[in-house]
Amino acid sequence: MGLFTRRAQAAAAVECTATVTVGGLTFAANAVGAGRERAMALPTISRARDLLASLIGSLHIRQYGTQWNGEDLEEIPLPPETWMLRPDPSTTRVHTLSWTFDDLFFYGRAHWLIRTRYAAGNFPASFQWLPAANVGVVADAIAGNAPVGPYTLTYNGVELNTADVVSFWSPLQGILTNGARAIVTAEALDRAAYRTALSPLTAGWLKQTGGEPLSAEELTELADAWVAAREGNAIASLNQYVDFVESSASPEKLQHLESRQHQALELARLANIPPYLVGAPASNSMTYQNAAQAAADAVTFGALPFLEVIEGTLSSEQVTPRGRLVRLDRSAWLDNPLNTLTGQTETPVGTGGTP
Repeated sequence: MGLFTRRAQAAAAVECTATVTVGGLTFAANAVGAGRERAMALPTISRARDLLASLIGSLHIRQYGTQWNGEDLEEIPLPPETWMLRPDPSTTRVHTLSWTFDDLFFYGRAHWLIRTRYAAGNFPASFQWLPAANVGVVADAIAGNAPVGPYTLTYNGVELNTADVVSFWSPLQGILTNGARAIVTAEALDRAAYRTALSPLTAGWLKQTGGEPLSAEELTELADAWVAAREGNAIASLNQYVDFVESSASPEKLQHLESRQHQALELARLANIPPYLVGAPASNSMTYQNAAQAAADAVTFGALPFLEVIEGTLSSEQVTPRGRLVRLDRSAWLDNPLNTLTGQTETPVGTGGTP
C-alpha cells in the first residue's frame, strides 16, 4: 500500500514536491503543512526559523566514547560513522538537520526513518527525514509532546514500525500549537495593511448629499465605478449630489504600523528569539556589547533546547551503542573572537595577547 493512496485526506494539508521510496513505501522528500506555510509568510517567524535553522544546520555530527577518570565523565573522540557525515544519502547533512529543527520548532516533534542498518550490531546506517506534518502519533496519553507508554506512528494513514523510526520529542511546545493566536493576529494585521497598499486611492468614502436616496446595491456600484475610474486615471468626476470625503487617518494608522510592530515583538517572544535579531522593536538600545549578547541569547534560548534534544536522541541505544555520545560540533561558531556563543573568550591573534 503506497503512502499517498489516501490523497483526499493528505492533499488538503500537505504540498509535496518530491518523493522517495524506502522498503516499498513512498515518502515525501520535501513537504510542509498548510499551517506552517501561513506562519512562514510572516517575516518575523521566517527570520527566526531561518536564523536558528542556519545555526543548527551548520554543525557537524561527532561521536565520543565515555570513560570515568575518577572525577568526571571524560569524552573520548571517536571516528564518525558514515551516517554522521550524511544521515540521508539523498540529500545533505545541512538539509536533514535544518528540517529536523524545523519540525521541532513548528510541531514539537520530528522523525527519521531508518533506511538501512549495519550488518554488525544492527545499528542504523542511513536515515530518511519524515515531515512531521505527515506523521500521526497515536498513544493512550501524551505528556508534553511525547507519548506515554506504547504508541503507534502512521504516515498518511500507513502504519510504521516504531522500531524503524527515530523520534525526536522537543522539550518545547510547537509554535503552531501554543502560538496559534499570535500568528493569526499577525496574519490579520498583514492582510489589512496589504489591502491598504493595493488601493490606488486616498482613504475616504463617497457621501450622497442630494437627490433620490441610492440603494445599497447602487451605492456599491457607485463605489466600484469610482475605484475603477481612479485606477485608470488620476482624475475622476462626481455630480452635484455626491461628495468624496477624505479620511483624516494617517498612513501609519491605515497601515497598522504600531500594531504590526507590537505583533512582531510578540512573535519574537513566541520563537524565543531576541527581538533585535529579527528586527522587532525592543525597549532598550542595542550597542555592540548587548548585540553580541543577543547573539549568545539566540543560542541559549533559541537553539540550545533543540540542540540538546537532537544530541540526546541520537545518543540513545536505538541509534548508537551503549556508552557513546553524539554531539553537534559547536566549534563552527568559534569564528567570533569574543566567542559569546559558547561563553568563552578568545583573544584574536595580533592584539598583543596570547592567541
